[in-house]
Amino acid sequence: MDLILWGVLPYVSIALLIAGTVWRARFDTFGWTTHSSQLHESRLLRIGSPLFHFGMLFVVLGHVVGLLIPKSWTDAMGLSDHAYHLMAVSTGTVAGVAAAAGIGILVYRRFKVPAVRRATLRSDHLMYTFLLGAMVLGLTATLLNSTGMTNDYNYRDGISLWFRSLFTFTPDYHLMAGAPLAFKLHILFGFTLFALIPYSRLVHAFSVPLKYLFRPYVVYRKRDPKELANRPSKRGWERVS
Repeated sequence: MDLILWGVLPYVSIALLIAGTVWRARFDTFGWTTHSSQLHESRLLRIGSPLFHFGMLFVVLGHVVGLLIPKSWTDAMGLSDHAYHLMAVSTGTVAGVAAAAGIGILVYRRFKVPAVRRATLRSDHLMYTFLLGAMVLGLTATLLNSTGMTNDYNYRDGISLWFRSLFTFTPDYHLMAGAPLAFKLHILFGFTLFALIPYSRLVHAFSVPLKYLFRPYVVYRKRDPKELANRPSKRGWERVS
């Protein structure tokens, strides 16, 4: 079972992520959207959306630092285990709570506002379940580990090493045997969420509008009232000189 969960399932999840994204880009271009419901309700959206997106940004950055940067690197920088743990717990908790509060507001909005509820897709229910589940389990694992209820488990000596071994296609799944249950469930929910991204509205995360930073300015010109008064009143398309 450990081999299936920690040696096979991660690759299946990533394969579904890549294949689904390619399929969506080729055959569902016009469906590649957030399915925005801002026209139906904007007050709760203005609160929940920034909380969720900025919280998730720092959550992802925290996972990158915690999983990909080896312990030897931080030791070489003179950062002690206590200082690293304190920094990771404080910033991770704040970011996680913000993201969880944001998605909580968005879920409440989706089921409370009738127009938004009618615009909800079937895939949204599954996506919200695993997204909320991954967040709650992540915060639970952090809380239990910080209070010593997981026997001071150090994920940098277990989960991080296992995660980095996935990139060399030699998954050391034995390292996951000693991980607390909350960490294991958090990882399983996370990889399931990865597999669901191309088949839900979360696919818009791959559509960062970087080209907007380099495109020319859009120039707006005020029309002359005299010009509008002299325009012909006929309907239809007008030739542009």
